[in-house]
Amino acid sequence: MTVTILICTYNRAALLGPTLDSIAALRPSPDITWEVLVVDNNSSDATKACVERRQPTFPVELRYAFEGRQGKSIALNTGQALARGEIILYTDDDVRVPAEWLEAAVRPLLTRRDIDYTGGPVRPMWEGDPPDWLDPSGNLGGTIAVKDHGETPFIFEEQRKTPLGVNMAVRRELVERVGGFRADLGRRGKSLLGQEQAEFFCRSRAAGARGAYIPEMVLEHHVPLSRLTHSYFRRWWFWKGISHARLHRIHHETELGLDLRSIRRVFGVPGYVLRSMAGDAVAAVAALVRGRWRAAVGREMMVWYAVGYACEQLQHLRAGYRTSS
Repeated sequence: MTVTILICTYNRAALLGPTLDSIAALRPSPDITWEVLVVDNNSSDATKACVERRQPTFPVELRYAFEGRQGKSIALNTGQALARGEIILYTDDDVRVPAEWLEAAVRPLLTRRDIDYTGGPVRPMWEGDPPDWLDPSGNLGGTIAVKDHGETPFIFEEQRKTPLGVNMAVRRELVERVGGFRADLGRRGKSLLGQEQAEFFCRSRAAGARGAYIPEMVLEHHVPLSRLTHSYFRRWWFWKGISHARLHRIHHETELGLDLRSIRRVFGVPGYVLRSMAGDAVAAVAALVRGRWRAAVGREMMVWYAVGYACEQLQHLRAGYRTSS
């Protein structure tokens, strides 16, 4: 088995069905053998029936596994353990893929030994009209798991970037070498905790792994109307701040290469986070006064990120005091 396409899902049978139908239309080269594995993360809807209904006519083996322990990272780790492929191609339960997607994703891994993983563009499939203040090609695109780095290939480590989890292929041997995803960083319940993929790539970089951005490895990702609101974006960026604070307690270097062990802190909060919070707040107000809505919202989200980061650090500091006393 060359490739396992891994999908983890929770109560989204209505979206999963069209995703599987899209994957069934893939047309990779004959030398690529593949399977699809769906990990049902404790769903109470018709997820299992959705998969079973398609199994008899699916072009390759379509496997179903149930993971009753709630949590995205837990489901991903279960899927990795069950995958038979030498390459694991990760995607979500709400995508559309072109016929060439699988080929584009894994061919570099089959022909180049200096590449350990690949990632590609993720383009939006809107459920409703996006708000005027949202530029999906900018910094806010990650909020809705949309990111397109353009038509030029590059090495992720050289650009200090990582692929989105909805569209990445990883050698199984890399997963076995550095380990799976941390359950304390994955999405669970109604929280928007995340960064499990970012933490994985912190370990992969430390192990010397290299990844390639492949422009042809493109897919479309469903963006629900419920996530196109100002309130959702505020929650997401607040939780990203929390997630990054936890990530930085595990790995002490930021994505821009700043060593957090050598910086000044105020009640456990890095000084640069507090300065950024103040600066972005002022910039948001200034942009709002000038009628620059996109700039204003972008700066506001940076404020919410800093607030989440600071709250998590203060809570961690208080927990440490309670433990020591």
